[in-house]
Amino acid sequence: MSAHHERIGRKRLVVGAHYGTRDFIVQRCTAVIMAVYTLALVLYSVFVPSLDFESWRAFFAFTVGTLPVGQLLATVAFLSLAWHAWVGVRDIWMDYAHSDGLRLFLQVLTALWLVASVVFFAQILWSL
Repeated sequence: MSAHHERIGRKRLVVGAHYGTRDFIVQRCTAVIMAVYTLALVLYSVFVPSLDFESWRAFFAFTVGTLPVGQLLATVAFLSLAWHAWVGVRDIWMDYAHSDGLRLFLQVLTALWLVASVVFFAQILWSL
């Protein structure tokens, strides 16, 4: 009996990469946030005469009153990047890693890498 015939009638719980509308919306919203933030970075680099450590530090340390706007916007953009990456890479693992064990291993590694990246980002940005 071929592998195709063995799968006929098998009950499958549809989970994983098939989250549908929510993931579609997450991908689009995080992409818009990253695009807007990238545009802000490009405009800043065009209009600031010298791009050195102090000018970038001033960009990220921008405040309105006591609200650290520069840090908050950078954090939102980075969290969007991490979430965007999670949805995209998770879908890749769901589509191409056919072994359940391998898929779980790759997803755990991806999640650990993204969490570590967010922690590293926070340490750098919020210690200004």
